[in-house]
Amino acid sequence: MWDKMTSTDFNKRLMDGMTISEENHLKINGVDTVALAEKYGTPLYVYDIDLVLNKIRSFKDAFKCYEKKTQVAYASKAFSSLALYERLAGEDVSLDVVSGGELYLALKAGFPADRIHFHGNNKSSRELREAIANGIGCIVLDNFIELTMLEEITEQLQKNINVLIRVTPGIHAHTHDYISTGQEDSKFGFDLASGQVEKVIERLMSSTYINAIGLHAHIGSQIFEVSGYEAVIDKLMKKADEWRSTYQFNLEVLNVGGGFGIRYVENDAPLSLSVFAEAIMTAVKKSSNELNLELPEIWIEPGRSIVGEAGTTLYTVGTEKEIPEVRKYISVDGGMADNIRPALYQATYTGVLANRVNDDSVEKVSVAGKACESGDMLIWDIELPEINQSDILAVFSTGAYGYSMASNYNRLPRPAVVFLENGEDSLAIRRETYDDYLNLEISHADRTK
Repeated sequence: MWDKMTSTDFNKRLMDGMTISEENHLKINGVDTVALAEKYGTPLYVYDIDLVLNKIRSFKDAFKCYEKKTQVAYASKAFSSLALYERLAGEDVSLDVVSGGELYLALKAGFPADRIHFHGNNKSSRELREAIANGIGCIVLDNFIELTMLEEITEQLQKNINVLIRVTPGIHAHTHDYISTGQEDSKFGFDLASGQVEKVIERLMSSTYINAIGLHAHIGSQIFEVSGYEAVIDKLMKKADEWRSTYQFNLEVLNVGGGFGIRYVENDAPLSLSVFAEAIMTAVKKSSNELNLELPEIWIEPGRSIVGEAGTTLYTVGTEKEIPEVRKYISVDGGMADNIRPALYQATYTGVLANRVNDDSVEKVSVAGKACESGDMLIWDIELPEINQSDILAVFSTGAYGYSMASNYNRLPRPAVVFLENGEDSLAIRRETYDDYLNLEISHADRTK
């Protein structure tokens, strides 16, 4: 049997930038979330943009003591929008895109092309052509077919492009299989163990327009230790030393990816950004000294660790179902259509009743979504005050892979996105309407004209 939770325990759940008002309402960046729900409706994604910017600046500050240039590239697959790209364009930060759509939106937002990196295991010829024509800063080269396309396109356009060689180093991060990417059996990158990297370097060294500036490795996501980064740095620096002698390959840039863990639930204990940065810098300098290599630039690609904790989703409680001696379900007006992560890889979340934050907990419930799927569960077994219909549930740390992976499953409209900055709220993405569905639909009458 569980013990009754006190208001002090609830406060432990709150994330950075959150407070409780005199009305017992949850406030984010000084803005009342109950008022936000009334103003914009629910489900509603709420982003603390001040926290996003602080995370970016913290990453940059953590690498300030490094002797060479460092680059923080926001991995925008975690969350992208025109408004966010516009806001980041004015920051000293680069941008990671993984599709022509993200590239298009970033350019529309006025994000400097020379600060854009293009990732992906299946970039199309059209996407590569658009990237090169717009003069982006770097392409992360993923496979031999892509290399052939790049050779043809750069020759046709007579334009140079910088590339990083994505390497699968055979290092497995301690995370969920679906978000591990550094092991040999991965769809991403050139396999190190089989000699694929040597083959691609040999081709690149004779390329007219493609400039190989360094190596890239991403070992996974939601990582809570530094050993994986240390291991991949040691491995790649040693190989770079070999390739320097064999192919005259010069390691100008070492990109160690992202994957820095964040706090989703109370038991999560992520390392500070400075701990990750110190471990990465120390490992690079150690290898450089031992191998007599010039220090490379260090690039990182945080996504989740920049926007994850800055995002909160607000839901309205609807129906409930109690199974005696088994479980009590409460249902909210969102679910797997706006947050697929619990169904996709058993992600866990916590939250509070935004309209009664400090009320004592009196029951354990499980939070179900409204999609017609048994697996549409947002949270299993959370202690909350007695639930009333129309209560507002705030689910924390939904800033990464919420909106970006949202769908119209069951024809549910995608929620609105609101930005909070300097204590003010503004609409960043409007809520979809049923009429929006018709923008892509073709009626029988139109088809038979």
